[in-house]
Parts: sequence; structure tokens; C-alpha cells
Amino acid sequence: MTDNSTAQVNTLVFDIFGTVLDLGGSLSEPAGRFLAEHGSPVTAEEFWADWRGRQRIEQYQDNLFMLGHSGYLETCRRSFVYCLRLHGVEFENADVERFMAVYDDLRPFDDAVSGLRRLLDSQRFGLVVLSNGEQSYLERMASKNVGIPFDNVISVEKAGVFKPHPAVYRTATRILDRSPGEIMMISSHSFDVTGARASGFRAGYVNRYNLPNEVSVYQPDFEVSDFHQLADLLISSSAPGADAS
Repeated sequence: MTDNSTAQVNTLVFDIFGTVLDLGGSLSEPAGRFLAEHGSPVTAEEFWADWRGRQRIEQYQDNLFMLGHSGYLETCRRSFVYCLRLHGVEFENADVERFMAVYDDLRPFDDAVSGLRRLLDSQRFGLVVLSNGEQSYLERMASKNVGIPFDNVISVEKAGVFKPHPAVYRTATRILDRSPGEIMMISSHSFDVTGARASGFRAGYVNRYNLPNEVSVYQPDFEVSDFHQLADLLISSSAPGADAS
């Protein structure tokens, strides 16, 4: 991994939702209970696939409409409502508001926590959250749900748009007082990797969902399957005497 283009990296910025926090594992089961309670035959797996895809559409639309940044939890709520309607599920708004409390209980991937702790202990990189959630929500997730003392937590609220808008990555460089080439985006979402690379960041793709990269000239510097491999690669490549050729 280490070459002339990545050797100057001193800061790792991490996506949280779906990369560190297990959205599917945390949300599909309660969604399945909601569907069963409302008489729907739709499976949790089928609903989650539609719901997760719709979340991205809501966020992209939020950027494109330019009507003001709605916030992560609001776009998640909108996408949940959209998918309930898509599958013909009858519901009351109060039901949805109660359900949204599940976002307080998102669980991290085990490999993410252990990998982050190894990177923290290495003292080689600054560790930063750069994610789509609201600032106070991200801080709570990082502290209580992930349990890692990140050096900084940066919400897209500070840019007023969702990733992968370039304003998000440029805002991070300003807040961190780093050049883009000193920062590496770590994400399990190929669009995030592409957005970061297009903005001058280096990027590592944690391909935990076994999905292809974007068809783009902006490719990740490396691809791994989980945070164990990520920590192995980054710590070994940054060790004294590591090959930088």
C-alpha cells in the first residue's frame, strides 16, 4: 500500500454508518417486527434492501434539490416511510416516530472496534469520524456505541450537504488543517471512496459487502475485506523500515 502517494498520510477519516456501525444487523430485525405487527408479509431482508437503497436516494436528492440540509435521521425516516408505502404497509405517523428510536441502538461490527483499537494503539495516525450523521448524534455514537476516543468528529452538517459532495471533504481538510493528500478516507461505500479520491484524499475501501468499485478513474489505494486486514496493512506499512517503493 505504501508508495509516494500514500506515504504522507497522517490522518484516517472514517465513515460510520455501514462501515463501523452495522446498520443491517441493527435495523433489519426491528424492522421485521414492525412489519409483522402491522400485518405485512414482507421479510425483514427484503425490506432492508429497499430501505437502505432508498436512504441513499433521499440523501442524493437532498443535495440536488438544494432546499437546505435535512439531516441524516430525517432522510432515514423519509426512506422508511417511502418503503412502508412501497410495500403497502398501513401505519400511523406515531408508529414511525416510536420506531425511529432504534437508531439509538446501532451496534458496531466487532472487527471495526478491534481494528480501530489497534490503529489507536499504534499512535501512527490521527483517527477522525467523517460521516453523514448530525454532529451531536455522531458524537454520541462514537463515544457510547463504538467506544473509541476519536481525535475529532466531523459531521456533514458543517458542509451543509451529504457525502459524496466535494464540499464535505473540503470542509474536513479545513477543520483538520491538513492537505487532502495527508488524509485517507476509510469507507465500506464505494461512492464515498470515489468522492474522497476526486477531492484529493487517499482512500481505503473496506469491502465488507463484497461489492464492486465504482466505474471511475478515482479508485481506492487499496481494498480489504474488514478492519482486521485494514489494521494489518496500515500498521505494517507505517512501521519503521517499511518498504516505501
